[in-house]
Amino acid sequence: MTKIAVAVTGASGSVYAKVLLEKLQQLRNQVDEVSVVWSDNARTVWEHELGDKSYEQVPFKAWDKNNFYAPFASGSSSYSALIICPCSMGTLGRIAGGISNDLVTRAADVMLKERRKLICVVRETPYNLVHLRNMTAVTEAGGIICPATPSFYSRPQTTEEIAYTVIQRVLQLAGLDTGGYKWGESS
Repeated sequence: MTKIAVAVTGASGSVYAKVLLEKLQQLRNQVDEVSVVWSDNARTVWEHELGDKSYEQVPFKAWDKNNFYAPFASGSSSYSALIICPCSMGTLGRIAGGISNDLVTRAADVMLKERRKLICVVRETPYNLVHLRNMTAVTEAGGIICPATPSFYSRPQTTEEIAYTVIQRVLQLAGLDTGGYKWGESS
């Protein structure tokens, strides 16, 4: 079984975090534990974009962004992945620069140093050269940059279905069997 940490930052794209957390609930048979850490702006952006405080009903353990006693802040933990969704460019820049100033960036540093999965669901457009260099640095260090770029092969009809085209890929990258649409394969 798997332990996964999820970090939600204040980048636009709260729908991606919402769908990710819902899908992780549905995959409880594959996941032993999910822990969540929120950046300062994550909840504010969620409320603005989604118009609610449904983040309060997330059934996973939430960790304060300054609590370095969270298990995934240490390489001795058995967490296999950190998914940062959405991942702000500020967070990505701190990770690329090796700055571990909060639980999100410390957990990312742990995943990289332990050669575990760090999946950054970056949400920005367009990218500037600094963004691209930071993505390159994180990739060269072993992280996975998975832009929040939806696909439309499955003909999604709702905002959540569109977001799921990204989240399905993220969950697959984390090693989970999500079922769902796969190009050229029957569902």
